[in-house]
Amino acid sequence: LIGHHPSEQKQIHDELDAIFGDDKQRPVTSEDLREMKYLESCLKESQRLYPSVGFITRACEEPFQIGGITFPTGTVVRLSTYCLHRDENVFPKPEEFHPERFFPENAKGRHPFAYIPFSAGPRNCIGQKFALSEEKIVIANILRRFKLKSLDHRDQVALVTELVLRPKNGLRIEFKAR
Repeated sequence: LIGHHPSEQKQIHDELDAIFGDDKQRPVTSEDLREMKYLESCLKESQRLYPSVGFITRACEEPFQIGGITFPTGTVVRLSTYCLHRDENVFPKPEEFHPERFFPENAKGRHPFAYIPFSAGPRNCIGQKFALSEEKIVIANILRRFKLKSLDHRDQVALVTELVLRPKNGLRIEFKAR
């Protein structure tokens, strides 16, 4: 998504330049990761639009009711994170890319289960923090060196949900040295 949004990409470049200066080789430190606030917001917004796990499956441990319908114990429930993250009541203009949705002042008051790219509750992904740190390191190292341009429009990318949500035919991205 960053390759579709040059102004957001420029803000990431500015943030990375403020952290690293012209040094394209210095390894990323834990302090650097804490300073990558805008990059983190962009990654969270990308995960909102395209969660790696497109659905979560759970079996009801006790009966519960939603909208007048009772689900008995043992009922298997499947939740689409892809659809949940597009709830207009929580994320206005849900198909648009707006990283500022994840600025602390804008996320304040949002239900903690409105955004669950790593699931939630006692069975959430134990590697969530590691995964986000790893994403930040990889993307930061790429964007310290390159400008990206996505060559396929979002509406042209067919998605498949297997173990993870992924593009059916890959993605075409142009890399230009910075």
